[in-house]
Amino acid sequence: MVLTPSQKTQQIIELVTGLIVLVVFVVAVIMAIIGHGQKNVGGYPLCASFSQIDGLEVGSDVKLAGVSVGQVIQEKVDPKKFNAVVTFTVRPDVKLPVDTAAIITSDSLLGGKYIDLSPGGDETVLKPGQFLTHTQGAISLQQLLSKFIFSVTDNMSKNEKKKADNSADQFHNNELH
Repeated sequence: MVLTPSQKTQQIIELVTGLIVLVVFVVAVIMAIIGHGQKNVGGYPLCASFSQIDGLEVGSDVKLAGVSVGQVIQEKVDPKKFNAVVTFTVRPDVKLPVDTAAIITSDSLLGGKYIDLSPGGDETVLKPGQFLTHTQGAISLQQLLSKFIFSVTDNMSKNEKKKADNSADQFHNNELH
C-alpha cells in the first residue's frame, strides 16, 4: 500500500496530536501527585486534645463562624492519657481568646469532619503553640445508631413482657371468677 503525500501529512498530524495529548496527561498526573494534600499552612499553630477524632484528617478545615480559618496539620496520640492530640493552624489575623472551644463536627451526614472553633469572652488571646482546654470530640454516627437501635429493641421487649404479664393476670383473674 502506497501512501500519498496528503495521507503521510495526515498520519504525522495524528501522531503529533497523540504525543501532545500523552505529554499533557503525564504532566497532569505528575502535578496531581506533587500537589496532593498540599494546602496553604500559613498562620500560627494551636493544639487541642480530644477523646475521639473519627474522620478528622490532616488537611481538614478549621472553621470559625462557618468560615475556614485554618487546617489540621498533625494528629498524634498522647501516650500517657491515650487522647488524640491535634495540631492545627489559624490565620494570623484571627486572634482567639484563651477560653475558645474546639469541637469536631461534620459538614453533613456523610461529609468529612472539621474543627469548629467557638470563641469565649476572655480578654487574653492564645499564643502560638498553646493548647485549647475546652474541647469536644467527634460523635460517631455508628455509635448513635447502635444506641438508638438497642434502646428501641429494649423498649419493645419491655412492652411485650408487660403485655404478656397483663394477659397472664387477666387469664388468672378470669379463672378465679
